[in-house]
Amino acid sequence: MSFIKKSGLIIILGLIACTAVSGDDSMDDLVKVKINDEVFDVKLENNSATQELVEELKKGNVTVNASEYGGFEKVGELGFSLSTSDENIGTNPGDIVLYQGDKISLFYGSHSWSYTKLGKIDNVDSNKLKEVLGSGDVTLEFSLK
Repeated sequence: MSFIKKSGLIIILGLIACTAVSGDDSMDDLVKVKINDEVFDVKLENNSATQELVEELKKGNVTVNASEYGGFEKVGELGFSLSTSDENIGTNPGDIVLYQGDKISLFYGSHSWSYTKLGKIDNVDSNKLKEVLGSGDVTLEFSLK
């Protein structure tokens, strides 16, 4: 085998190895969520629900009218259902989860329950998030970046 063919084969194998190693649990897709006048980046998980959500977002923005629940989250009807892969998870401020297949919860506090994790607001400051969400109902507008 010539030097050029060997070099090409090594480069191709190296690229394949790098691609396999660099995989993680998050999708490359970023969505945005607008809360009042503040816009936050959301890093999505890689699961069926987020893939379906991205397909819905390709059709247009998704608006969720969310209400206060439990002193740690805002929850509202999605308007359609997504696939679930519920697990008992602990949430933290900025986590966005699917509940019962058709509700979205955005956490500003912590809680444990059976959810399908959708994503997390990037670089969120929990005090700022709680301030933006306020004490009453809020509109969450999800869009593709």
